[in-house]
Order: sequence, then C-alpha cells, then structure tokens
Amino acid sequence: MSDTVAGGNEEKSKIGKFFDSPFVTFSKPYLDLLDKVKIFGIVYIVFAVGSLITPFVVLYLFIDSGMFSFGAKWVFFLILSWMVITFSCWIQFQIWWNRKKNLEKIAESEFRITPIFCEILQTSGECLGTFMGIVGAGCGLLALIFLGSEANNILYYIDLGILGNIGVVAFIIAGPVSGFFTIITFKFIAEQLRLFVSLVNNTKEIALNVKK
Repeated sequence: MSDTVAGGNEEKSKIGKFFDSPFVTFSKPYLDLLDKVKIFGIVYIVFAVGSLITPFVVLYLFIDSGMFSFGAKWVFFLILSWMVITFSCWIQFQIWWNRKKNLEKIAESEFRITPIFCEILQTSGECLGTFMGIVGAGCGLLALIFLGSEANNILYYIDLGILGNIGVVAFIIAGPVSGFFTIITFKFIAEQLRLFVSLVNNTKEIALNVKK
C-alpha cells in the first residue's frame, strides 16, 4: 500500500516538475506584462506616433491627387491646408502623450480594464473632435480665400462628392460645431462607464463594512 502511495506521489512530483519547467512557464513574463497597466500605454504611444505620421500621409495624397498642377492658387491652398492639418495632428500628439500619464492613477483601482477603456475612448473623442474643428474650419476658410467658386470641387477630389451640395461654407461652420459635440459625446459615454465602475467599488466597500 505504501509502495503504491509512494509511487503515486513520485508520479505527481514528476508531473508537477513538468508544469514548473521552462517549457511550460516560459510565457510567464509575457503574462505578467499583460497584468500591468503600463502595457496599455503602448496604445497611447501608437496613436501619438500615428498623429505625427498623418501629415506625411496627407502630403503624399495631395501630391498623388495631381492638384498641385492646377495652378498657383491651388498650390498655396494645399500648402497652407497641409500646415493646418499638421498643426491639428501636433495637438493630437500632445493629447495622446499627456493622457498617457493618467494610466498611473488607474493602476490604483481594482477594476482596471474599464477605466482604461474609458480613457482611450475619451482621448479618441478629443482627438477626433479637435481634428474636425481645426481642419473643417481652417481648410474650409482657406478654400474660400484662395479658390473662391472652385472651393466645392475639393469635395470631389477627396472622394466626398456626395457632400458637394452642402458646400465648403457649411464645413467652416459644421467643423467646429460637430467637433465640439464629438468631444462632449465621447466624454459623456466615458463618464457613464466610470460611473458604473464607481458604483461597483462603492457597493463593494459598503458590503465589506457591513460584514465588519
């Protein structure tokens, strides 16, 4: 009987050593990294870098569209519009980079994923609204100044011909307005999710106090 027990314990010991071996546990550093809040900072870094790359992508699209060959007024318009877009992207970079610091506060919370998602959602809305406001108003105004009656043609060149009847003037007004409401909407959704997490935390604390 004792031999059987000893053999069983020895077999369990071998199995235990196998599951503790590097062959099975080599991914542990990766799993530990996923549990750390700082890993989500990569999302902020990626979007921040993406904001810096965007102006160069836009410049390529401008050149590839052939609009630089339309005349001097189009050249001035495109260059100044590119500067407006670059300015907007620089602000977006700062938003993503600065908001990344909020992750350190989230690390103190028991529920992490939802608050992190809230931060990413809110930051996305801030960047999207900023882009809509600055580019919509800035580029629309430049189009009217340099292109005049040809301003509406831009919508067709950037594959937004379906909005041609709205006109660039509407974009100057709608850009900042829609950008503002985009920021507010994303903030509202993020706050509702934070409220849910806060209620869960408070309920848990009340339950613990009642038990004591």
